Amino acid sequence: MGISVNGVDIDDTEVEQELAHHQGAGNPLKQAVQELVLRRLLLDEARRLGLAAASDDDLVEALLAQEVKVPVADDAACRTFHAQRPELFRSGVLVEARHILFQVTPEAPLDLLRTTAQAVLDALKLAPERFAELAGQYSNCPSGALGGNLGQLSPGQSVPEFEALVFRLDEGELAGRLLETRFGYHIVQVLRRVEGKAIAYEAVQAQIADRLSRAAWQRAVHQYLHLLVGRAEIDGVELEGTASALVQ
Repeated sequence: MGISVNGVDIDDTEVEQELAHHQGAGNPLKQAVQELVLRRLLLDEARRLGLAAASDDDLVEALLAQEVKVPVADDAACRTFHAQRPELFRSGVLVEARHILFQVTPEAPLDLLRTTAQAVLDALKLAPERFAELAGQYSNCPSGALGGNLGQLSPGQSVPEFEALVFRLDEGELAGRLLETRFGYHIVQVLRRVEGKAIAYEAVQAQIADRLSRAAWQRAVHQYLHLLVGRAEIDGVELEGTASALVQ
């Protein structure tokens, strides 16, 4: 494929082997190549710094542990998060939701998929009573046969992006924008809400601190990867971002 990192080629055999790990991605080939490039950069940097480990995975972990430092989330930050996201800290909260999924696949042109999804959303804004009909026609989710109905959802049952939106919608509300997740584009509506009871800050303080710390660490790692990419010589591929399974 003509890809090299700091003068060292990444051959087609490496790409083929990595490709097997990314079949669920929107663009498996692009994701595989990006993983290989980022991994090579991390390993090169670890060796440049004189680090050693029993395996490449351990070497990457040692590098990130040494080079990426983030502060522990303090009490003030945790309290602010608890106050700003009350929908995440309720016991017994449920929503009954439905969606229409436009699934991203290697065969589906992304621009056309988004254009179609937006057109369906625009139609629903004018005639929301057509939701079940259009879900049956367009949704790539098995729930399409049920009018898009996902049943009752509680926190933790869906991917974070979906959860963050669905638990903010009012009863009967149709989301005014498309929701993008790793599965594709979603049109989302909440049919019913059960509010539950608020959970006291003290009961979830450790959970919030862990969540904020992990988010801060991921941001710091992505910034570190940007730094490595910026000073490396990479030929044959243009990296559009530094999100990587290596650092999830």
